[in-house]
Amino acid sequence: MFGFIWTYLYTSILRYWLKWFIRQATGKCELQRICSGHKAGATRTSKAEYSLSSSKNKVLRGALKTNKDHLEHCVDQITKEKNVKPQEDPLFKESLRICLLQITGNSSLYISVEELRKEVFNPENQEHEAMLLKLWDLLMPAVKLESRITKQWGDIGFQGDDPKTDFRGMGMLGLINLVFFSENYTEEARQVLSHANHPKLGYSYAIVGINLTEMAYSLLKSGALKPHFYNTVPGTPELRHFHQLYCYLAYEFDKFWVAEEPESIMLFNQYREKFHNIVKTHLQDPDVTLSMTVGSNN
Repeated sequence: MFGFIWTYLYTSILRYWLKWFIRQATGKCELQRICSGHKAGATRTSKAEYSLSSSKNKVLRGALKTNKDHLEHCVDQITKEKNVKPQEDPLFKESLRICLLQITGNSSLYISVEELRKEVFNPENQEHEAMLLKLWDLLMPAVKLESRITKQWGDIGFQGDDPKTDFRGMGMLGLINLVFFSENYTEEARQVLSHANHPKLGYSYAIVGINLTEMAYSLLKSGALKPHFYNTVPGTPELRHFHQLYCYLAYEFDKFWVAEEPESIMLFNQYREKFHNIVKTHLQDPDVTLSMTVGSNN
C-alpha cells in the first residue's frame, strides 16, 4: 500500500518539481541530461522512452507514436518545446533522433513480425513451396527429396509427411526463421541438426525451431527484447534483426540442451522454460547483446 502511494505521489507531483529543480540547477531539461549523460544504447534509449511517456506534454508523449517520415519534424518540435538551443547542445538533436528511431522502430518491427506470423503457409503458393524445398536443400544437400509429401521430412524434425501442418502456430514466420538460420549460418545449422538427430539426446529440429520462433515472438511482444535491439541496432530495427535473434536462440538452445543431457524428450517443456528464464535474465542486463559469436555466410 505504501509503495503504491509513494509511486502515485512521485509520478503525479514530486517528479515534476524534481525535474524543475534540476533544470534550474543545471540549465538542461531531463531529455538533455539523458542524452548527454549516457552513451548510445539501452540505458539512454530506455530512459528517454520513460521520460517521454511520463511527460505531461502532448508533443513529447506523441513522439512515441510518430513514424519515420515525420521523425525529423518531431525532433524539431521537442527541441522547441523544451527550449533547447542547438548551438549550446549540438549533439542533442541527433541523440534524440536515434532514440526515437529505436523506440518507434521497435513498434513497427512488431507489426512486421505479426504480419508474417499471421501469413498461413499455402502449398499452392510457389514462393512458400520454394522456401520449404530450399530449407531441405540447405540442411540435406546430399539427400534428394523423394517427393513433396514424404516421411523424409522427419529427418529434419517435422512431425508428419507434410510440413505445412507444423506451421499453423507461427505461420510463415516459423519457416522464414528456419531458412534464415540455414542460409546464413549453414555450417552451424547442420551441426545443430546433427545434435537434434542424436539417438539419445535428439529432438525434433524443425518443431523446436518453430517453438523458439514463438519464444522470440513473445519476447518481442512483451517488450523484453528492447534492451537487446537498443544495444545492437543504432537506428530502426528491421526483420533481419529479428531473424538474427532467432538464430541466437536456436544456436544457444542447442548448446544448452546438449549440456543439460535431458533424460527424455518428454521433458522438453521443462528445459524449454529453463532456457527461456536464462534468456529473460540476460535481457535484464542493460548492456545485453544476444548475438551469435560465429561467422555468417553473408
